[in-house]
Amino acid sequence: MKTPVQTMRQQAGFTLVELVIVIVIMGVIGGVVAVFMRAPIQAYFDSGRRAALTDVADTAVRRISRDIRKALPNSVRVSTSGSDSCLEFIPTRNGGRYRENNRPTGDTVGKGLDFTTADSVFNMLGRNADWPADQQIGVNDLVVVYNLGISNVNAYNGDNVARVSSLSVDTSSGAEETTINLAAPKQFPLDSGTKRFHVVPLEENVVTYVCNGSTLRRLVTPGVTTGTGVLFTNSATRYCGSAANPVSSAPVLMSDLSACSFTYNDTDSQRNGLVQMTLAITRNAETVNLYHQIQVNNTP
Repeated sequence: MKTPVQTMRQQAGFTLVELVIVIVIMGVIGGVVAVFMRAPIQAYFDSGRRAALTDVADTAVRRISRDIRKALPNSVRVSTSGSDSCLEFIPTRNGGRYRENNRPTGDTVGKGLDFTTADSVFNMLGRNADWPADQQIGVNDLVVVYNLGISNVNAYNGDNVARVSSLSVDTSSGAEETTINLAAPKQFPLDSGTKRFHVVPLEENVVTYVCNGSTLRRLVTPGVTTGTGVLFTNSATRYCGSAANPVSSAPVLMSDLSACSFTYNDTDSQRNGLVQMTLAITRNAETVNLYHQIQVNNTP
């Protein structure tokens, strides 16, 4: 039979020394594990941060690419203003084909576009109402014919631009066409070989992407509802905004930029061009660099 003293000894717990030894051993093991785990965990957070930076840059590049692919042929141009780098172009909503000749004598509605004199009305092949709502030609939109971006055929100077005053459906002679009336008679300088015209939306006559300090901004120059459709009175002075439409008023597309620039090559201006963008985003002393190229279709 066990004595009370023996029973108490069997029920006794850890001593203070034993607990301290266990704590020290667990601390050593935890420190060793932390050393090995620190690098993978840090790499995980670094990868997440870099992915976020890359996603921001990729979103901006996709937005710019989408805009440029809708640019009016031969309207893309690049300039600098101080430390700002600017990419400017004329966006288009849609395009169509104009009637080349009038319909037979007696048909007063089916009007071809006359390039020998100032004309105020012509027919577009097809019905405007059949297009999706966001692509339909609207009142005060601009019609541009055969833009070459050179002297006398430059949309920035209004050489080949006219404002739409009204539209109506022409179903005479069994044909389905759209009659486009211009705000003022306009003699377009050159006939398009494919009888095409482009439509520039009223809400965005010109779009400019500006590398402004540590930000990338999208500056929009809206159209007007009066006049003959001249985009700029002096195309050489409207890069990077104007006094009436300053860069500071444009929304920020990207921030934290440590480098930002545009270049444009148009050695074959009648067919293709190439926009090159270089972006660098820096956050928490870490930089992600992005280089992107965008093909530009310059066939007028």
